[in-house]
Amino acid sequence: MSIQESIRIVPHGDIAVVEWDLVGEKVNKLSTAVMHRLRDVIDELKQSQFKAVVMLSRKEKIFIAGADIDEIKKITTKEEFAKVLTEAHEIFNGLEDLPMPVIVAVKGACMGGGCELILACDYRLAADDASTRIGLPETKLGIIPGFGGCVRMPRVVGLQSSLDIILAGKAVDGKKAAKIGLVDDCVPMQMLEAKAMALAQEVVEGKKGKRQKVFKAPNTSTRFLESFAGRPLVFSQAKKQVLKNTKGFYPAPLKALEVIQKTYGYRDRAKALAVEQEAFVEVAVTEVSKNLIDLFYMMEGVKKQTGIANKDVTPRPVQRMAVLGAGTMGGGIAYVAADKGIEVRLKDLNNQALALGFRSAREIWEKLVKIRKLTPYELERKMSHISGGLDYAGFGQVDLVVEAIVEDMEIKKKVIAETAKHLKPECIMATNTSSLSVTEMAEAHPHPENFVGMHFFNPVHKMPLVEVIRGEKTSDEAVTTIFELSKKLGKTPVVVKDGPGFLVNRLLMPWMIEGLFLLEDGMSIEKVDRYYTHSFGMPMGPYRLMDEVGLDVCLKVVKIFKKALGERVQVPEVAERLAQSGRLGRKNGRGFYLYDEAGKEKSVDQSLYTDLSLEPPQNPLSEKECLERGIFQMINEASLALIEDHIVEKPQDVDLAMIMGTGFPPFRGGLLRYADSLGSGYIVQELEIYASRYGVRFKPSQPLVNMSKAERKFY
Repeated sequence: MSIQESIRIVPHGDIAVVEWDLVGEKVNKLSTAVMHRLRDVIDELKQSQFKAVVMLSRKEKIFIAGADIDEIKKITTKEEFAKVLTEAHEIFNGLEDLPMPVIVAVKGACMGGGCELILACDYRLAADDASTRIGLPETKLGIIPGFGGCVRMPRVVGLQSSLDIILAGKAVDGKKAAKIGLVDDCVPMQMLEAKAMALAQEVVEGKKGKRQKVFKAPNTSTRFLESFAGRPLVFSQAKKQVLKNTKGFYPAPLKALEVIQKTYGYRDRAKALAVEQEAFVEVAVTEVSKNLIDLFYMMEGVKKQTGIANKDVTPRPVQRMAVLGAGTMGGGIAYVAADKGIEVRLKDLNNQALALGFRSAREIWEKLVKIRKLTPYELERKMSHISGGLDYAGFGQVDLVVEAIVEDMEIKKKVIAETAKHLKPECIMATNTSSLSVTEMAEAHPHPENFVGMHFFNPVHKMPLVEVIRGEKTSDEAVTTIFELSKKLGKTPVVVKDGPGFLVNRLLMPWMIEGLFLLEDGMSIEKVDRYYTHSFGMPMGPYRLMDEVGLDVCLKVVKIFKKALGERVQVPEVAERLAQSGRLGRKNGRGFYLYDEAGKEKSVDQSLYTDLSLEPPQNPLSEKECLERGIFQMINEASLALIEDHIVEKPQDVDLAMIMGTGFPPFRGGLLRYADSLGSGYIVQELEIYASRYGVRFKPSQPLVNMSKAERKFY
């Protein structure tokens, strides 16, 4: 079958139905070959006698997923990008300029280039279905809409709605699209095609014609903001918001804003599109864009993986599960499972703990009701999936048990052994431990092959990573079941081998410990945290993160690491004094920072320096040293985890886990992608300098030294 079959014209009297159905592909996408076929279709329509065109997709829940990212990734020069964009503009302009009206019926994903295509059509309808998402996600890939989206979107939906979609890379559902005017109507999925054909018939009968849709402000305040006088205020506020969200690390949203500011109100389409094209090629060749596209591929890779090499092993379905421990973590785990329709049984030692678990889940849904993303009825329906009790009632029917109790090996083993008595033999049991050995815990289970780690990160409903931890006796079936379940829960799973701290905590711990050493060396809490957030791009500095995790938990894990990793883990004297200070971090309102009753950060606790017997900070160290001492230790530890201990198999696993589990700056591509950008030679050289000054914790690992000598990279 040829590309002609992928976009075909099917005559219906005076109406031409243009059907999209890419041969051999699960989705419709705008590759070069598809764009050339679209140009031929437009030329054919231009010469035809049809009075109306209806455009729709024959894929089940996909309209057009967007441009072909493979092609974008391979283009490296501004000239190549300019050539592609010039051609795309000619094709979409041809669509917009067809002599007959074009009605487009959108069901499923309509993203990026797909959204830009429908903006060039006369009438737009959308299916009222959960699969329908219309948007421009380009800024998430470090680029901007380049097929006319920056020019056409503001004209169709106005400044405020278009900035909301374009700058944040958002997508909206059918109802929201209709509300903002992105589509003319949102109709039930089964009526979509009939509605589009009825609209086309009105065109044929002369009741409707071509139109250049222009945004009409619905009220006086919106009219002012859209006016020549009000626009500067809109752009100024939008820029402030972008800088707040990106800290200036991502050039694409600012460039998109600049394009819209220059072209909004332009009557000359060619000039406006030329401005967009010039801006697109500028951001498309940046390292930031290439790194974000790499991240996109890592995420897509997870969708295709099963967590194991053996393709003959299939995951078990999980329809019912139980959670041991109804605290904040247990409640969060119950929430993410019940939200996807899984029946969840919470178990704890007393009713107060159960109430906390129920409340933790309910409060998240209540916030969604408040912002109208959920109805009160849907909230109650979701809550009905969670039940609870103080005994093991119902455990005999569950497919999975997740243990989320106190981080104490002996208590965990006792509970695991007790719980296993109440389960069917094939039931999988997972521990949510952050640092304890999964292999040792499995000793308490009569079927260790059914025991696995499922490490969620806090807060569970926000943090995307799940570490799937394979113990020595964990079966492929248990691993792939948890891997697939994690994806169903909307999480990004990474399979890791059992070992101290698994992957993320193993890499984070040296960074957090170094924060304590920097305090001893006279640095201030504010200065170091700011270096990491505002200069490097981390979401939090080491002190803010330790407060978030809980200082008691951090110090407990430090001891586990010291025991497991020996001299590589040096613990500063200040750690012991911190342990005795009564500070727990955000959970008791006092850590490195002070917090109000709602847990909101107020300020650095200046009394901490005195309490820890430290001199007032003089900040004697450079930004470069503060950053390198933390980040390079993470890279050093990652080289051991990856190359020597095989905690994970690929550098992509390290980078995905660090981005999803710690917020390591995506624009840097991940920890090891960042290491490659600096070069192993430079990192080894700097580690040796720090080792000569500060001791053995900076000694470059043998794998890193070998890489440096051979001038090799992680990728």
